[in-house]
Amino acid sequence: MSEDTKMRAETSTQDNVLLQLKQVKKYFPVTAGVLKKTIGHVKAVDDITIEVHKGETLGIVGESGCGKSTIGKGIMRLYKPTAGQILLKGEDGNFVDLLSLPKAESFRTRRRIQMVFQDPYASFDPMKNIKNAFDEPMRIHGLGNRREREEKIAAALKAVNLMPDFMYRYPHEFSGGQRQRICIARALAMNPEIIVCDEPVSALDVSIQAQILNLMRQLQKEFNLTYVFIAHDLSVVQYMSDRVAVMYLGKVVEIADADSLYTRQIHPYTQALLSAVPIPIVGARKERIILKGDVPSPVNPPSGCRFHPRCRFCMDICMQKEPPLLPLKGNPGHKVACFLATDEQDEGV
Repeated sequence: MSEDTKMRAETSTQDNVLLQLKQVKKYFPVTAGVLKKTIGHVKAVDDITIEVHKGETLGIVGESGCGKSTIGKGIMRLYKPTAGQILLKGEDGNFVDLLSLPKAESFRTRRRIQMVFQDPYASFDPMKNIKNAFDEPMRIHGLGNRREREEKIAAALKAVNLMPDFMYRYPHEFSGGQRQRICIARALAMNPEIIVCDEPVSALDVSIQAQILNLMRQLQKEFNLTYVFIAHDLSVVQYMSDRVAVMYLGKVVEIADADSLYTRQIHPYTQALLSAVPIPIVGARKERIILKGDVPSPVNPPSGCRFHPRCRFCMDICMQKEPPLLPLKGNPGHKVACFLATDEQDEGV
């Protein structure tokens, strides 16, 4: 690839970026004693830098406690990051840092990012019917008068294949799958650009999961939505995602487009993670990589590479130095943080 072609490709990719996380950290204080003195910090998210492109689905996977949901809640500003920037592209094409916006401007931008939570029942006030649950955020953000909001609620429910008169019912009157559809409809009613999906189908039966996932893909095309899709189920992530970021103990260890990642994993942790995905073929077998030991504490993470205590390829440098997240030669979209890949990485980027 020539330098001019490479530059044009990078510019085109940059123009398509809608959301950027730059060196984002989120530390939770650990307190002890009567005076609640801080004795340490849980490093839930530690120096994360990723981009989300307009119209794509970015999957985020990893073991429990790796920081996936913390990233999602940080984007929503349900958690305030300890450090870093969360940059959202404005209508003028310039990026604004959501963490440093004045209160009034911050309030206006909140509508552009919505969230679908893991538990569809806990997402609603059981004392309010569906109409009130939809109407309150729309009214606060000044989206139309009462009649216009009601029409918008009905349209949102139709978009997720539910009857408009369901708005007069209460959350307990619906099944789990219906409640999750309503959660998606509530997010759509705000006319968002980005929807953060935090384990949106993990609490549902497998047959219902398929319906919800297909619905989400259909809505993404129809409304030109961008998803940040957080999940444990690697098969679900493969089906939904255009790109996948793999996290371990607060760090992104590998990120690539879904086809590249599921075809050829570079990082030993990604290899172990994907080796656990079952093959839907009778009698088919594949080598399962069993990781030894437990996940280290995020309060006191290991020195160097955080995965080295469990890595079967651990070298001396892994215990001493933290590997940078660098792109592979010939495939700049595939980045990995591992010293085993040094010969394949483009260190000049």
